[in-house]
Amino acid sequence: MDGSLLLLGVNGTELSPVEASLFKKLQPAGFVLFTRNIKSPQQVRKLTDDLRGLCIDEPILGIDQEGGRVTRTAGIAPALPSAAAFAAKPETEQIARAAELTAELLRMLGLNLNFAPVLDLDHFPGLQNALRQRCWGRDAQDVINRAGMWNRWTRKRGMLGCGKHFPACGRAQSDPHEDLPFSDATKDEMMAEDVIPYTALMPELDAVMLAHVMFPKVDPELPASLSRTIVTGWLRDQLGFDKHLVMTDDLDMGAITDRYGRGEDVKLAIRAGNDLAMICHKTDTAAAAAESIGEVSIGIRDDARARLA
Repeated sequence: MDGSLLLLGVNGTELSPVEASLFKKLQPAGFVLFTRNIKSPQQVRKLTDDLRGLCIDEPILGIDQEGGRVTRTAGIAPALPSAAAFAAKPETEQIARAAELTAELLRMLGLNLNFAPVLDLDHFPGLQNALRQRCWGRDAQDVINRAGMWNRWTRKRGMLGCGKHFPACGRAQSDPHEDLPFSDATKDEMMAEDVIPYTALMPELDAVMLAHVMFPKVDPELPASLSRTIVTGWLRDQLGFDKHLVMTDDLDMGAITDRYGRGEDVKLAIRAGNDLAMICHKTDTAAAAAESIGEVSIGIRDDARARLA
């Protein structure tokens, strides 16, 4: 059993005895908070303190706080504008200030990693592909300028960041929360556009999140998030993200859970080169996931733990 490469959700606004016992036993790499976990500033800080108290090592305490409709703290603090709203304005100084405020809020709540910025190019702004209003633009240089400003200023205020969703979730024409999207984009096409923000911002990115999207012209068998061809062969070996923390998106999304059983999904994820497998909702399956990760070779797991450290 190896829970050290799991990133887990929490059920409610406080830890239940059952959850606390599970987390203490598994010692996951960290936790992900959602709107369901947030009732008041004091309550959130107690929850993050309690989660820290269960862990031998300092855990990741992450959240999706992009602004706009992806604002988990909307019930306790004003929501800042979305990436698309900022992209419509010429003043990058506003992006810097919003990033500072976001980092300061999250830090006070006891969090240490924000799953942002989105680096996807906005190929289909009118579609319901999960990215509506979340992209910084269609042009790679615009995304570099705007998302780079956001990332730089959140890090200056003590908050780690995570670029997402490699290589090109912006090419998905359906929502991976519901089903697995397919894109016929080639590797050359994505290298010419979608991947440029990752390579340009590589020195400033703490982590990268993989997309639950099939790119059959790159890997005809597995989605990007579970593909060794994409995670290790492309992201790590070719592009040089060999020391970055790399993680899956939520494995409880329909794109994955409808096709792969719990156990098989996490094994594929870690063998692909991800350091963390994210389980945000079905945390009652975390022990089974940890058992499955324990079947992955010790060398792969040691490399992942080294990058996590």
